[in-house]
Amino acid sequence: MNRFLRRFLLLSVLVSAPLTAAEKPNILIIFTDDQGYADLGCFGSEENQTPVLDKLAKEGTKFTSFYAQPVCGPSRSALLTGRYPARSKGWGMPASEITFAEMLKGAGYQTACVGKWDVSNRRAIIERMPNAQGFDYYFGGLGANDSGKMKLHENNELIGETEDMAGITRLYTDKAIDFLKNKRDSEKPFLLYLSHTMMHTIIDASPQFKDKVGDNLYRAVVEEFDYETGRLLSTLDQLGVKDNTLIIYTTDNGPWNQPKYYENKKGHPENSIFWGDAGPFRDGKASIYEGGIRVPCIMRWPGKIAAGKTDDGLMATIDLLPTFAALTGAKVPDDRLIDGVNQLDFICGKSDTAREFYIYNPGSASVQKDILLGNAIREGDWKVISPLKVGRFLEDGGTGEWELYNLKEDRGETKNLAKQYPEKLDRLKRKLESEDAIYSIVQPRKKSKKKKPKKAKPTP
Repeated sequence: MNRFLRRFLLLSVLVSAPLTAAEKPNILIIFTDDQGYADLGCFGSEENQTPVLDKLAKEGTKFTSFYAQPVCGPSRSALLTGRYPARSKGWGMPASEITFAEMLKGAGYQTACVGKWDVSNRRAIIERMPNAQGFDYYFGGLGANDSGKMKLHENNELIGETEDMAGITRLYTDKAIDFLKNKRDSEKPFLLYLSHTMMHTIIDASPQFKDKVGDNLYRAVVEEFDYETGRLLSTLDQLGVKDNTLIIYTTDNGPWNQPKYYENKKGHPENSIFWGDAGPFRDGKASIYEGGIRVPCIMRWPGKIAAGKTDDGLMATIDLLPTFAALTGAKVPDDRLIDGVNQLDFICGKSDTAREFYIYNPGSASVQKDILLGNAIREGDWKVISPLKVGRFLEDGGTGEWELYNLKEDRGETKNLAKQYPEKLDRLKRKLESEDAIYSIVQPRKKSKKKKPKKAKPTP
């Protein structure tokens, strides 16, 4: 055989060879709830002291056009599946969906989820709980903490209930650290998805943080989260896995920041509903204006992701699943449409963003009475919003007409350019409407008769 051909074949084998366990990076996702874009110092806060996250930003890259969906459950189902929540059903994510944990398990990863789940209709439906959706270990609450009480599960077992919202951030961090120190198989790469309950109402913080900031409870919650993140990152250092761990910090949606929400949440303890800072953006949680969907994001992977960089390229939570596949050699599910795109070269600074456009919508007919009802699409610097209807938690109802904004020149979405650029509006409007048809985004879910779900048994 020709020696050049032999060398070519050898190189082909090496290039196509799967990554070994030692070569595959660990993945740590730190996911907060209802956090404002400008709550951290590195994203513009002049009040909140967040030295840990600020340092993480200096050691990694800040992504300033990173998007989620407007509300909790749909945002989480999109994150987990790489699919718009109109497909993955938001809070009602069916067991048939394939999560990034299931995908990574197939690539040899040990997987853990600690914290808020919120995609099983907040019920203990075993086939839709984390263990059945690809996570080897789970500890946390299946839903939100609106009532001031949370049932806690470890794997499929109900282990108790807590009213200690002040201690929940530390508890989840303790469990994440325990997984890394005591439950992790050091022979395997790990995926750890830490999904915090804070800053979702009912908020609270430990006394040491409340005493430090006086009456500003929300600041105390943010600063405690930063401190606890420091404990977690120190654990990576202690275990010697820092350099081979990709860290992704982001949040599920924007902050509650309209008084109408507070007024509709009767019976909550005084000062338990505060809202974060959406920075230069309009509105907050549940809105498809930028304040509801553009979220802070930091990624660190020493030697792979640039340190101290800020990138404004378009990216979204749905891109993580295909990006993880490219990163690890895992197989992307091929029996369904995946809306995310592989952004590995983008996050590593080797190319521009691979995402051409992004659609915003909660994707769940069951919540549309509570939110700003409508759809939107961003392509490049331009964003089109369909005529809006105001839900019971929001005050800003837009114009009631089609809206067009240039986000590069008008981040706050204050100047509707629909009349000045009718051709651009028409093109993006047609694109949005065609994508709606493809994704069934505007179609409500049909009711179906189902058998009573099997519930997890409490521990004796």
